[in-house]
Amino acid sequence: MGIMREYLVKSMTFQQYLKLIDDLLREGKTTGDDQPVAKVSFAHLNRKRIDRILKTFIPETASAKRISQVGTERIWYILTEGWCGDAAQSLPVMEQLASLNPLIETRYLLRDQNQELMDLYLTNGSRSIPKLISVDRKTDTVLWSWGPRPKGAQDLFEELKAKNTPKDEILEAVQRWYIADKGNSIAAEIAEHATVGIGTASLVSATLGV
Repeated sequence: MGIMREYLVKSMTFQQYLKLIDDLLREGKTTGDDQPVAKVSFAHLNRKRIDRILKTFIPETASAKRISQVGTERIWYILTEGWCGDAAQSLPVMEQLASLNPLIETRYLLRDQNQELMDLYLTNGSRSIPKLISVDRKTDTVLWSWGPRPKGAQDLFEELKAKNTPKDEILEAVQRWYIADKGNSIAAEIAEHATVGIGTASLVSATLGV
């Protein structure tokens, strides 16, 4: 059994992940051992964001067509936590994209319970989430990874951090970026990764919408 296939057994479907979050919130908790009030508050807000984006996000034609080009079975393992604001913006976009192609299955893993996997996909030495790891179901080969943010949001985050901007102001600015972008950058970047290796002619057609 391959290394990634071991995680299939312990992973959750999206619905199972949402149920876990909802059950914890009813107990006044969120995921992880650290349970400060602020994290639980973020988890409540994030849960609402997920539902809102699931209802409102519509992938652009080019992204949708790229995802439809995927012709082999893939598993998208997604490392996340209920309190993560970036995850709340990205997870529903990932789900909407995966729903466009029956060959793509999403599976969810909590970061803090899978640190050995998380440590293989650090961002600038940090366990930043969400992190999507795309695996070929048949061969158990890791094809690509994405996360924790689309380039525009990551650039903004790093720019503000370099200026020693207070953390709460950075998070607020990044959330405003997400709202303005409407999930399009997340979808476009993931769709581009997903179609690496697919024929050039097909990708040109998808981009042009023909």
